[in-house]
Amino acid sequence: MRIPLPAPFLHLPIAHRALHDRRARRPENSPAAIRAAITAGYAIEIDLQLSSDGQAMVFHDETLDRLTHASGPVAARTAADLGRIPLRDSDDTIPTLPEVLTLVAGRAPLLIEIKDQSGTLCPAVGPLEAATARALQDYTGPVAVMSFNPHSIAEMARLAPHLPRGLVTSSYRPEDWAPVPTETCDRLRAIPDYDRTDASFLSHEAPDLDRPRVAELKAQGAAILCWTIRSPKDEAAARRIAQNITFEHYLAPLPT
Repeated sequence: MRIPLPAPFLHLPIAHRALHDRRARRPENSPAAIRAAITAGYAIEIDLQLSSDGQAMVFHDETLDRLTHASGPVAARTAADLGRIPLRDSDDTIPTLPEVLTLVAGRAPLLIEIKDQSGTLCPAVGPLEAATARALQDYTGPVAVMSFNPHSIAEMARLAPHLPRGLVTSSYRPEDWAPVPTETCDRLRAIPDYDRTDASFLSHEAPDLDRPRVAELKAQGAAILCWTIRSPKDEAAARRIAQNITFEHYLAPLPT
């Protein structure tokens, strides 16, 4: 069953990885960035990676190196270990999804990207989706899940059919997506899994919004979000097609 994207996701600009600004000690996906987005009145996008003991961690990268002073794969460490690792330029450590849900507590719409764990967008999904579904089982605030991997969203449709779900989509230039096979890029570029996953929205790459398939799905009722907007000029261009934006590095205007 297709679950519509709640209206707040179409009205409140969505802060990419929360309202992050490392100069203000609010790195990506940090509790400080999440609190700042709530205070500013934005919706919030966060990312999930999997710990070695099967917990959903709010963190973007597959490895720790860019965002912390530790190194190596996130998936090689337990949730407790990850929760002790400080984020760079921050007083925060890496939070779990349940910790972030407690922090947000319905005060902002929460758009959750389930990161592909295979590196190739293949059907090898399950543990992170299960952890996400468990964490969201009793959450009552506005929330939606999405992923570049359509197999992940198909699994979320099975595990949590009551949740709104969508696909993160792209031009899928193979040179940008290695080690994803070229044939997988070619297939996903056509957005063939929208109906199979009972998705209700896309979050599409902003420079590629004029793709005819995006217009086709919009005409069929799909909500169209986009990523990632970094200036008012780019926002104005994106909003000719997209109903809402995911933004960073400036303060997107709130609806009046």
